[in-house]
Amino acid sequence: MTHRLPALTRRSALFASAGAAALPSAAWSQTAGAANDNAGIAEAVDAYVRQCMAAWPDQPALGIAVVKDGQPILTRGYGVKRQGATDPADEHTLFAIASNTKNVTAAALAMLVDEGKVKWDEPVRTYLPGFNLSDPVIGERITVRDTLSHRAGFGLGAGDLLFWPNSDRTRAEIMAAVPHVPIEDGFRANYHYCNLMFVVAGEVIAAVSGMPWETFVQTRILDRVGMTETVPFTSMADPAKSALPHGRIGPPLRYQGAMTLLSDSIAGIWNWDAAGAAGGFCSTPADWAKWIQVRLAMGALPDGTRLFSEARANEMWRPNVIVGSSPGPTAELPGRAIATTYAMGWSVQDYRGERLISHGGGSPGGISATVLLPGRNAGFAVFSNAEESLLLRALRSGIADIVMSKTGFDWIADSRRIETEGNARSIAAAAEIDAKQAAGAPPSLPLSAYAGTWRDPWYGDIVIEPRAVQLWLKFSRTPALQGPLEPYDGETMRTRFPDTREEDAFITFELENGRPVRATMKGVSPDIDFSYDYQDLRLTRV
Repeated sequence: MTHRLPALTRRSALFASAGAAALPSAAWSQTAGAANDNAGIAEAVDAYVRQCMAAWPDQPALGIAVVKDGQPILTRGYGVKRQGATDPADEHTLFAIASNTKNVTAAALAMLVDEGKVKWDEPVRTYLPGFNLSDPVIGERITVRDTLSHRAGFGLGAGDLLFWPNSDRTRAEIMAAVPHVPIEDGFRANYHYCNLMFVVAGEVIAAVSGMPWETFVQTRILDRVGMTETVPFTSMADPAKSALPHGRIGPPLRYQGAMTLLSDSIAGIWNWDAAGAAGGFCSTPADWAKWIQVRLAMGALPDGTRLFSEARANEMWRPNVIVGSSPGPTAELPGRAIATTYAMGWSVQDYRGERLISHGGGSPGGISATVLLPGRNAGFAVFSNAEESLLLRALRSGIADIVMSKTGFDWIADSRRIETEGNARSIAAAAEIDAKQAAGAPPSLPLSAYAGTWRDPWYGDIVIEPRAVQLWLKFSRTPALQGPLEPYDGETMRTRFPDTREEDAFITFELENGRPVRATMKGVSPDIDFSYDYQDLRLTRV
């Protein structure tokens, strides 16, 4: 699942390890001595975050939480909630934390395991009778543990178009589509990031507990931990208290161009209420520090009671699938992991000779990371309201090094170098895409011949309408995905969605007896977010 490092994408925010490539420098030699106690760590992290903000001046806001020895030592907001405005972000500002929600969903199931209501290795259909997948053998065998481990066999992001970008589907409709989403790999054979199975995990919680996922996590987790500022749904996030989403929407491609406000609310661009168990949370630095405290305490709460047992805490950190491996650290890459794995709602890897447990989160207009270093009884989180993934890399790795008193690498300079190189590749790719279209052959049939309703077994209908001298394509359940469809090369056409926050797609038609009867799709941009899983669509003409 390793691709060339893109310029600025949610993919790199979710999958880049804390110890990605670095170049040596003396950046931290002056601060190492100050970071030997908790106050020194907090001071060094604060100074480093300000350096990062200066290096990425377009970044509107950041939220930082650092916990050490059972106590928050730094919870702070930086910058402004909205670009060009003056309302500052602080430790009580809400950020979309997206897939960091997954470890809360895993914890909810761990609580039910403790209560004897769920077994990790029991088939899903024990709790959801009639549950099935497009591969019936996997549908019969897949367990609760599998739903949390990204090892069911789905391709990267398979089924995400059911709820990304903002869709009008209900949770029940998503679940009804699950059995039709294609599976491309062997069961438990490899790691493929899969939001869809976390939606299924949320439905297991609902079936067993008798309450919806959002009610369970609110009453059984957030209320008990005292996370009074956190909400399980982005639709519940007050825009006045939120770090609003920002991103670069071109030209020439998404993740290029000027920093732009994407919406006046988080939910305006990221509403995963129907898929909340996979990424619905919004939280604040002050509140998420409380969650980090519980995780480092292996489920113990400050009042001496437990949210989940130590046995369940350890099991959630036990690796279930290998994400990637390497020969290990070198003189040039001292942070490179020998093995990166995924457990249940957490990634687990080695970093500089220690165990590092983490998760990323990515939404349109926001990325985040939670990093735990159990051997040091320390953890931290980084929240962002823009899509600058190389900034997130610099923060994640740089703060980890401060907590560990490691020196000798300038994560800011190295991340800016990678960013510059990635941007150059993306701009070149955009030019190549346009050149191929300019030189492309015309369609073999009149444009009106491609019009009609095209149906996919899991997504539903995509309608192509003739309009004057062009075609117009509409995804029936995704309001933002509609716009002109223009010739590209032969039987391949490309979209031009007027909503430039969204990613365009190629659609290639298959002719039979001189008539288009089937079609496949794929993203136009090489940097496209993986949740635009156009490639999983198998369209037939209705």
